[in-house]
Amino acid sequence: MSQLSFNEVSLVYPPRDRHAASQLVLDRVTVSLTTGEFVVVIGRSGSGKTSLLNLAAGFLEPTGGTVKLDGKTVEGPGAERAVVFQDDALYPWLDARDNVAFPLRLKGVGERERRARADELLELVGLSAAGKRRVWELSGGMRQRVGIARALAAEPRFLLLDEPLGALDALTRSRMQTFLLDVWAKSRSGALLITHSIDEALLLATRIVVLSPNPGRLAADITSSFTADILAGTPANVVRSSPAFKRLHDDVTGFINSVTREEELAA
Repeated sequence: MSQLSFNEVSLVYPPRDRHAASQLVLDRVTVSLTTGEFVVVIGRSGSGKTSLLNLAAGFLEPTGGTVKLDGKTVEGPGAERAVVFQDDALYPWLDARDNVAFPLRLKGVGERERRARADELLELVGLSAAGKRRVWELSGGMRQRVGIARALAAEPRFLLLDEPLGALDALTRSRMQTFLLDVWAKSRSGALLITHSIDEALLLATRIVVLSPNPGRLAADITSSFTADILAGTPANVVRSSPAFKRLHDDVTGFINSVTREEELAA
């Protein structure tokens, strides 16, 4: 079992010009996740959600505290942490199979082996017949599936997902939520997902991390069991209509919308 941990992590963005002040984005955030967990981070604008993911990916270095993977400080991007963005970021000059196989090509895997592995991953994400399609021949949901399959090609310990369903229409997004859960369960990796949707957080998360804004601080760390219900075959619409789902939805909404005394005085 692997662990990705944030230990008293703070992040300060430098001033944009000499007239501006530096910006404290995250303030002493401590949270961790292990393989087998699906942790969803949610919070209002200014809570540092994407900055937290960028720290986990190694795209940023913390100003204070440490980000560690299995006890070792994260010092940059690595194949053990695969990132999926809201924009699918596929290579338009490659077909779906070669997009998925690209990380294996970088590792020096032979063409026959990497294409066979890419076909396995395309089957995993429900696109076994789409290997030869170009990017522009795929729908938005199909492109995100290819992007997720490509992330899985390197067999990462953690999937870092920055609003991967945010650009999809409502119906496609709903279908993709269940798909994402299935793929995560089969991959046996850990997942860290950023979202603005409370509904999505409750459906996907084994734990929900709520950040308060300006600067981002840990406001709540909540265990959720609806993921297990959906993976066991309970339809998502049945889960959403349950009293337990509605209660937790209200609780998370309360955490997100709570206003500190300092904010009240500043208003």
